[in-house]
Amino acid sequence: MSKPSLPLRKQVAYAIGQLGWSLLINIISSWLVYFYLPPKEAGIPILITDTAILVIFNVIGLVSAVGRLWDAVTDPIIANKSDQAKTKWGRRIPFLAVGGMPAAVFCLLIFLPPDSTMSTLNLVWMIVALFLFYLFLTIYVTPYFALIPELGRTSQERLNLSTYISVTYFLGIAIASFAPGMWDRLLNEPSFHLTKVQAIQITLGILCAFATICMYFPVFAIKEKEYCESEPSDIPFKEAMALTFKNKSFLYFSLSDLAYFLSVTILQTGLIYYITVLLGQEEKMQGELMTVLGLFSFILYPLVNSVAKRIGKKPLVIIAFCFFLTLFIFVYFLGDGLPIPKLIQGYMIVLIAAVPMAILGILPNAILADIAELDALKTGSKREGLFYAARTLMSKLGQTIAILIFTSLLLLGRDAANPLGIRLTGPASAIFCLLAILFFLKYNEKATLEEIEKLKKS
Repeated sequence: MSKPSLPLRKQVAYAIGQLGWSLLINIISSWLVYFYLPPKEAGIPILITDTAILVIFNVIGLVSAVGRLWDAVTDPIIANKSDQAKTKWGRRIPFLAVGGMPAAVFCLLIFLPPDSTMSTLNLVWMIVALFLFYLFLTIYVTPYFALIPELGRTSQERLNLSTYISVTYFLGIAIASFAPGMWDRLLNEPSFHLTKVQAIQITLGILCAFATICMYFPVFAIKEKEYCESEPSDIPFKEAMALTFKNKSFLYFSLSDLAYFLSVTILQTGLIYYITVLLGQEEKMQGELMTVLGLFSFILYPLVNSVAKRIGKKPLVIIAFCFFLTLFIFVYFLGDGLPIPKLIQGYMIVLIAAVPMAILGILPNAILADIAELDALKTGSKREGLFYAARTLMSKLGQTIAILIFTSLLLLGRDAANPLGIRLTGPASAIFCLLAILFFLKYNEKATLEEIEKLKKS
């Protein structure tokens, strides 16, 4: 007997889970470097050394990069365990239950260093907390994504699920970006008598608590065995990984993803520097810009969903990459390099970015679900977890390299008096975005969908 389709209310509950972990990962992406290695304009102390290692590498850049790499290495291991799991609750939901709360706790602990001034102890604290955060986030996120092709039976259902989780992912970005407005309110409350560091910590604590609640929505709302064909894979880990990367469609997709995440992570990490240093605006402007970005992206979601059904997902992804390529070149000239008011420049960034963010927030997960479904039909092995984990491995490898590049470029100048390093992040992003386009052009979407339909009918 075939399983019932997932009701809309449970699709929403599933998407809310992404709001939780998106908020956590975007707290790290937006505020980790800024908290430990702030520009002079931030008004907070530097808590770890910013000395260059091997001339070009920054300490926090190396730590962040190794943390991401650790995260990427654990992805396929957790995915394989998830694929092979046999429990009365299913293959994926138990992992979500285990990973959610610890991920939020360690996210907060990263921003609670033991010393209020620069020290080695702060560095050790950050490293340990960051590694544990990434471990538990992987335990949650990898099985979470593996549910997409299991809960969505058709390409259309998977596209809808990808649209919903894209909305909540951007909500996570927006909420994380509003953190400066929240800590400014705490600072301006005279009865609290808080330092800026304390205000930041309280703000992030509130956000982490909210993220925890969101992450448990799918755990309690979805009975996995009622809606999913949970067939554990019995293929050994090494063989399963080899089979995954032998899939040419996936290989081109994942290489494109690596280059894309490398470029967009540089942009996301640099946004607060673009706002405060290049544009000379206050920190809280990031929240305002992300609100505009989110609203404009949401307006575009129905259009993206509709156009993708008519012309396919691949052409829209190429268009999105081209928008980003334009934006990355634009970054180099931000501030005094353009004859446009600086405030307007800030809004131009998010209005340009909203188009590719709407497209790339929805379509890649739906494309990967198509690739995973075809692979399962051809091989008889349901390895959805490994496909999403392998994709995550490549994307996190891109994020790892991005952090190294970004923090290394900051050594060339990260303040208003010398912003060269910040400006160079734009051209660096553009180069990798071009690589993303070249790799993705090799993916044959039409052949993939046609083969799925042929195998289903046979």
